[in-house]
Amino acid sequence: MVRAVVGANWGDEGKGKITDMLAEKADIIVRFQGGANAGHTIINDYGKFALHTLPSGVFYGHTTSIIGNGVALDIPVLCKEIQSIVDRGVPAPKILVSDRAQIVMSYHKNFDAYEEERLGGKSFGSTKSGIAPFYSDKYAKVGFQVSELFDEELLKEKVFSEIGEKHPEIAATLLELAENTEKEMARMQ
Repeated sequence: MVRAVVGANWGDEGKGKITDMLAEKADIIVRFQGGANAGHTIINDYGKFALHTLPSGVFYGHTTSIIGNGVALDIPVLCKEIQSIVDRGVPAPKILVSDRAQIVMSYHKNFDAYEEERLGGKSFGSTKSGIAPFYSDKYAKVGFQVSELFDEELLKEKVFSEIGEKHPEIAATLLELAENTEKEMARMQ
């Protein structure tokens, strides 16, 4: 049987708690969208937890948690969250991450903070976790997917392409630095 818990509002609907309850009898829990800007509070035998990226079913040893391609994946936040639950006695969860999940970059957070500052008194109250700039990039089909972390040449090419698009003032300097570094490494071999 497949069960889906989907919110129809802006959050704070109890999706995390419901997912956690259903997870007790589930094999697979999928977080299919969203980012670390919000959270789910789970209270169980291990204590009280505020999850931001991990699916709510991670506390059950028999489940596999999947982070889907619609998730705004902030890798450092995910790693800290996993470590924080393990440090509190929760067995290390079984987690799979979609190779098509897109990664929240530091510049997404910077753009988010800059926009809040620019708007001043008319700001919309962002958590400054980069979610709006992230989804803007995702829907424009730019940015970095998990799969690209495993292709060094493609990753390097995309880094320079993205930096050129987001920060044209420093792209030429970085490209020159990379070329000089490659020349110097070749000379030393």
